[in-house]
Amino acid sequence: MNRIASHHALSILIALLVGAVSLYIWFPSTPGMTPTPTDTTLASAGWNPGPIVPVPQPAVASPAKAALGERLFHDPVLSSDRTVSCATCHDLANGGDDGHKFSSGAGGAQGTHNAPTVFNAALNFRQFWDGRAANLTAQISGPIHNPVEMNSSWQQIIERLSAIPEYRLAFAENYPEGITQSSITDAIVTFEASLLTPDAPFDRFLKGDEDAIGPDALEGYRRFTQFGCASCHQGVNVGGNLYQRFGILGDYFEDRRHRTQADLGRFNVTGHELDKQVFKVPGLRNVALTAPYFHDGSIETLDEAVAIMGRYQLGRTLDTEDRRLIVAFLNALTGHYRGASLQ
Repeated sequence: MNRIASHHALSILIALLVGAVSLYIWFPSTPGMTPTPTDTTLASAGWNPGPIVPVPQPAVASPAKAALGERLFHDPVLSSDRTVSCATCHDLANGGDDGHKFSSGAGGAQGTHNAPTVFNAALNFRQFWDGRAANLTAQISGPIHNPVEMNSSWQQIIERLSAIPEYRLAFAENYPEGITQSSITDAIVTFEASLLTPDAPFDRFLKGDEDAIGPDALEGYRRFTQFGCASCHQGVNVGGNLYQRFGILGDYFEDRRHRTQADLGRFNVTGHELDKQVFKVPGLRNVALTAPYFHDGSIETLDEAVAIMGRYQLGRTLDTEDRRLIVAFLNALTGHYRGASLQ
């Protein structure tokens, strides 16, 4: 067996083993064993604590810096032709993305990847589909310089902001160094770090509110875990904390009948053959609001996305009822922002 085939087989084995372990640990308690639930809801359901952790309430170290970052986030002055802001592709009123297959940047240029949501992005272990940025701070420069996004430069942005009295004052009040690449980045990141969406119905269920979700969502969660979805989608962001190959148990790209440079995933960053078609697993928080799906923006509905994940990641054909229940669970992951539901 060659190295690539061996790695592919190992990926399959790991996915199946983790799925099996998740089933044993999380649903339901093994007869004769005493569960150790973290709240009354799980105790009453007879289940051990699951693989998902509730989103914490946002803690903003500096509200003034966050307010400045919010203004910058929505200001098209950051783009070369003053037509595109961060919020253009990451609309906070639209699930944190723009609802398009690919976003349009300065001059109408079109991107190559589906824009991910900015909500809860601070919870991801890396940024971008290919994980090329270690954190939000490292991520900022990408869109700034990308010719199909803002097509700008730090020098241009600093000059423009320095010409605006309100920005000069706001930066002077918050940053001794004034308007610099570092201070602009820090302000935007401070705001983006506040974009957490706690209090989803499923989070309230985990915290003890037995009426927060209905039986369909609860059964959907059981199947989500039982089938192995939770082997990649778990933790506080229900994903966003590991890489995985798109197509463990089937060739999604061959079946799609065309390939693009973006389909190479991590390979575009590392140049390693084993990283072809490997991507950061997306978080599923607020996923009901962020269609279309996948890095290629090719799938319009959650039902179809779940079916594709079942086929290519789990080697399982999910029937209509499986998909309906899992989608009910996914809908229960829609959280709140500034006290109001994103629904």
